[in-house]
Amino acid sequence: MSIIYVLIPIAMLFVLVAVGIFFWAVRSDQFDDLEKQSVSILFEDDNTQGDSAKSSDKPTITPRKDNGNNTPSE
Repeated sequence: MSIIYVLIPIAMLFVLVAVGIFFWAVRSDQFDDLEKQSVSILFEDDNTQGDSAKSSDKPTITPRKDNGNNTPSE
């Protein structure tokens, strides 16, 4: 029965910490635009990359060098 005197204050402390974290998230605008991130992956927007990365700066794919062995590997 004496363990309940320890568990109740610990539970209350956890609740206070959780409520504090929730109010911190609300004050720091974590919940302002919940749909932006879910929709942003659907559209390609070159303006979000900044001025340093342009569309011509994309890496090019170079073909592998032929080692002279043209037989299929099975």
